[in-house]
Amino acid sequence: MKAFPRQACKESEMMRNRITDSPRNGIMIAIGAFLRDRRGIAATEFVIVLPILLAFYFLTMEFSQAIDTSKKVSRAASMVGDLIAQQPSISPGEVDAIMKIGSAILKPYNRSMPTVTVTAIEITDEEDPKVKVVWSRELRNGSPQPGAPKGSNATVPNDLKKRGTFYIKSSTSLGYKPRLAWSSEGAKAAGLTAMLSLDNLPLSESYYLRPRMSRTIPCADC
Repeated sequence: MKAFPRQACKESEMMRNRITDSPRNGIMIAIGAFLRDRRGIAATEFVIVLPILLAFYFLTMEFSQAIDTSKKVSRAASMVGDLIAQQPSISPGEVDAIMKIGSAILKPYNRSMPTVTVTAIEITDEEDPKVKVVWSRELRNGSPQPGAPKGSNATVPNDLKKRGTFYIKSSTSLGYKPRLAWSSEGAKAAGLTAMLSLDNLPLSESYYLRPRMSRTIPCADC
């Protein structure tokens, strides 16, 4: 009668050994041990979080540079228009020199070149006033050239459309290229910025200024 409990214990122990020795159970035990093991968890979390932190850092840097460049585009247009509006008359060479000074404001950004346009606009003194181009110069890819043809139609905001008025319109535009997507060899952009169509952000600003020294600002041979 006393041997029966011993026999039952042996059989229970053999059953547990068979269960433990099963390959499937061995895998489950290993997985459980792995999940319970807290060693190296800080390093694992660091590996997961690091790419996200780096992405936020570079995107923040990129957007801050884009905002700064946008302010410089606006400043360049304002400065070019203001300098020309102070002249009683001007020559093509002087207009070109002022436009080059305006484009230099964008430095040290140099991943693309701005387009600077200066257009003299006159609103005719008629019952139905027309907006016409008097003269125009443009700086494109670093090279000065004629702008809109003389006598062609132009546009001004409705609140500026007054009969017999003369304006200097100064415009600056730039296709901003993020550093993360830019290649000095001209290779096609890749990565997150290209996927989001942020590899060529259009930036532009225009100003309309009245002459300071005279009613109009003539430009011979412009």
